[in-house]
Order: sequence, then C-alpha cells, then structure tokens
Amino acid sequence: MGTLIHRAYTAIRDAGAITPASPAGHAFRRLGEGAKIAFPPGAIFGERWIEIGDHTLVGERVSLSCGMMPGVDLGPGSILRIGGGCSIGRGSHIVAHQSIDIGDDVFTGPYVYITDQNHVYDDPDVPIGRQWPRNAPVAIGAGSWLGAGAIVLPGTRLGRHCVVAGGAVVRGEFPDHSVVAGVPARLVRTYDPELGWHAPGDHPPEPGGAQADVSGATPERADGVMDRPGLDRTSF
Repeated sequence: MGTLIHRAYTAIRDAGAITPASPAGHAFRRLGEGAKIAFPPGAIFGERWIEIGDHTLVGERVSLSCGMMPGVDLGPGSILRIGGGCSIGRGSHIVAHQSIDIGDDVFTGPYVYITDQNHVYDDPDVPIGRQWPRNAPVAIGAGSWLGAGAIVLPGTRLGRHCVVAGGAVVRGEFPDHSVVAGVPARLVRTYDPELGWHAPGDHPPEPGGAQADVSGATPERADGVMDRPGLDRTSF
C-alpha cells in the first residue's frame, strides 16, 4: 500500500511541475529549456515579467512574484531574471517590483528571501505599512551561493562567485569572490591571486619579513645592545 501511495504522489509531483511544455509554463516571459518549477509551487504571479534560464531548478513552495498583486501592468521589460543552471532552494521567496537579476549557476539553500522593495518609516505619524515603499535594484553575480535563510535586501549588488552565509542579512555592494556573513552582513573573506582566500586587511609578507620577526630587533636596536658597557660582539 505504501508503495502505491508513493508512486501516486511521485506521479502527482511530476504532473504538477511547471515546465516549458506545461500550460502554466507558457505564462512566463521565458522558461528555458530543461527548466522546472517543482510541485507544489509557492505563490507565483506576474509571470509575464519573469525570465528563467535553461536547466534551472526551482524547489518546492518557492514563491516568485512581480508587482504588488496579480493583474498589474508593469511595463514592457522583464523585472525578475534568473539565469541558467541555477537551483533555488525550497520555500524561498523572490519578490520583485523594479529589477532583480540573478546570474547563471547561482545556488541557494532553503528559505532564502530576496527582494528589491522595502517599507520605510520616514513619517513617524503614518503607519509604516501605509507609507509608500522604496525600491532599489538587486543583482546577484554568476556562480554565487546563498546559504539557508539568507535575506537579500533592496540595493544589494553581489559580484561573481560570492558566498552568503546562512541567516545573513545583506545590503550593499560586495566585489567578486566575497564571503559575507552576519546581521548586518559584512565582508569576512575575499580572494586575491597572491594571498588566496584571506580576511580583509591581510597583506602579503614583506621580503625577509619572516626572518626579521624571528630576531625581534632591527639592526639599529641590535647595535644598541652591542654597545652596552661590558659587552662586545664576541659575547654572543
């Protein structure tokens, strides 16, 4: 009996997935070859402004939306662009209003939240939910990885091959090969051809620096020691 139930559920999942060949797939601005949105999906609307690249996998219960609500005309161009070869973890939310651009081969853990809009609290006398929200474009560079539960806020620009630690809250600009972590997120590691992966502020060692550190004294200090009364260089 259990085997039959499992087979039936697998068949339902396969039939319910959104692919380029399924009727629901035709609603998207582009749903690339081999792309798949797993069943059951989360809330999905504004498909006319969503592009998903080839062979991208969107996990179960992932919400993808453009605009405040279904039926709003957002203009001629795409607003949410997910590149090819991506994997979006289950339960994640990508909420676009102006521009979210996710590069090729970006992977996320589950329950990641990415948005280009946030509430403001400029007027202390107006409920925050009734103040007009503020938009800022978001860009996530190709080859990046976002850990479980990470939050990417409006205005964020991540370079290529970046790592966002699980639970981080990211805002701001980070260059290629950055590792960011924390609340708010900060740069904790980066890559340099000379140093490899290293913490910010690390510098390559000076020529001969390691030997100087062992002695603990500059030539001037050493001479001062030698010039003390009763000591000569043969004493050492």
